[in-house]
Amino acid sequence: MNTTEERGRITARVSTSVAEKLQEAADLTGATLNQFLVQAALKEANRVIEREHTIRYTREDAAMLINLLDSPPSPNPALAKAFAQYKTKVENGILTIRAGSGT
Repeated sequence: MNTTEERGRITARVSTSVAEKLQEAADLTGATLNQFLVQAALKEANRVIEREHTIRYTREDAAMLINLLDSPPSPNPALAKAFAQYKTKVENGILTIRAGSGT
């Protein structure tokens, strides 16, 4: 079965000294320059994505969050007014609520 995966191309212009350093590192790992660059870039991309998708809390932050979830503050006047307006629009059929929309 012949399957071909579409491939993208990424190019970068670098100084000769940077190119030489990258080539040396690739040679030392036994990889081609392209393999080395892809692996290094992918490793960094995964690190950045993981960092940005992870929320880290100190113990104090976590305790404060749990406290707020367990004992939420009373709504301020602006929030109470906004909720009342929302409730009125739903009751009058101006807004509809769809279950399971996830948005």
